[in-house]
Amino acid sequence: MKKKTIWSIATIMGLSFLALLFLQIKYISEMVGMKKEQFDESVKRSLNQVSRNLELNETLRFLEKDVSAAARQRVTSDTAVVSALDLYQTHGKGGYSSFESKTSEVRPGTVPKLLIVRNDRSSLSQASKSMEEMVRNRYIYQKALLDQVVLSILYSASEKPLEERLNFRLLDKELKVELQNNGISIPYHFTVATQEGQEVYRCPDYSDVGEEYTYEEVLYRNDPSNKTGVVRIHFPQMNKYIFSSIRFMIPAIVFTFILLITFIFTIVVVFRQKRYSEIKNDFINNMTHELKTPISSISLAAQMLNDEAITKSPDMLKRMAGAIQEESKRLRFLVEKVLQMSMFDKHDAIFKKKQLDINELMENVANTFVLRVEHTGGKIHTEVGAIESAIYVDEMHFSNAIFNLIDNAVKYRKPDHPVNLLLRTWNDEQNVYLSVEDDGQGIKKENLKKIFEKFYRVHTGNVHDVKGFGLGLAYVKNIVTLHKGDIKVESEYGKGTKFTISLPFIKD
Repeated sequence: MKKKTIWSIATIMGLSFLALLFLQIKYISEMVGMKKEQFDESVKRSLNQVSRNLELNETLRFLEKDVSAAARQRVTSDTAVVSALDLYQTHGKGGYSSFESKTSEVRPGTVPKLLIVRNDRSSLSQASKSMEEMVRNRYIYQKALLDQVVLSILYSASEKPLEERLNFRLLDKELKVELQNNGISIPYHFTVATQEGQEVYRCPDYSDVGEEYTYEEVLYRNDPSNKTGVVRIHFPQMNKYIFSSIRFMIPAIVFTFILLITFIFTIVVVFRQKRYSEIKNDFINNMTHELKTPISSISLAAQMLNDEAITKSPDMLKRMAGAIQEESKRLRFLVEKVLQMSMFDKHDAIFKKKQLDINELMENVANTFVLRVEHTGGKIHTEVGAIESAIYVDEMHFSNAIFNLIDNAVKYRKPDHPVNLLLRTWNDEQNVYLSVEDDGQGIKKENLKKIFEKFYRVHTGNVHDVKGFGLGLAYVKNIVTLHKGDIKVESEYGKGTKFTISLPFIKD
């Protein structure tokens, strides 16, 4: 599948997942807002009803108190009036309503001292008028009594301090009942304060948690403004209450997020596999070319050995044998490089470490490249600066690592230009350093982070004069890391590259 097609599918799927995630989050946000508005409305309705209930209860107490006092003063007179009315209703034709009977119980002054019931029409008419007058007077009296009670409430109840007017236990009970009636059963804390802000009561288990969700209501709102109070209530578990209404959506968001992460991981794996496939094809092509050259040379030398004229010439025979030997070494080196990387992948590499002098090791490897470098017209310079130069390494593997760095410097020199190499060693307090610096092509910045990856080769455009597997620097990185060291690279494109290896030295 083409990379463009994969990118198109990945983009569409990614946008779809993001849109789905956005819609879920927006839906949850709207649900939270609606739940919050519903909660606010329920609390306000509850507080309003509590305030109204307090006023009704206070009015009821004053009514009961005043009516009871009036009833005690007139209980004897009322008994006589009730007896007279019962006698009249028993002998009369029309009778009176229950309301008329009850409203005539209090004012004995309006009832005639002697009530004679007669059967004729004139006496009945006169009695009816007398009773109507009694009811009218009773109504006026009761209205005046109610007015007196209202005035008493206005002028006596409002004069009391707020803490005396309120029964805080009853207020707590009213709050709990009204909140439950409106569907709210979570814990709450409340305070009561005067209109000026002076706090007169605070519930025993009061906590500051959740004070951002505070609601308040005016108490005795019909009293003078300086006599009213304010109840403030807040809910410490408000967030849990809101969360309980949307928690069923949390798994959906989690699963969508997991799917999104899985999708991204899948796309990364697809691109990685595609890249590995390209690297594999490139590796097979490079390996074919690398192995083809020594095999062809060996095959050609073998054919020439079959020629009797060559076998009769000792010099030519020696030359052919030398060519076969060199190409065999080259072939063995290529195969070993692939096998070594395979061992590192399987963690089967076994080191035979011993104490070595890094200065001597550097000099020995450099000497093997002198002829090859001088063949290009260049030179190898060595600077031995490490005083603490004893290291504990595998001689073969570590020598191969230095060999690979120098080999790359020779391979990637500037075309038709001699290559000059500088090999240096030096110390700091903890480590010994070895650097390989050249004046070749250099490496672009975007490639520096990838050069230590297995099978990675820096692109050289349409020029394919440098062959290899892309294993050299990966091998160097593994060797240095397994020896508890570090390798860094500095390069400027067109000017050259410098590799620096650091290793802990053996202290006395």
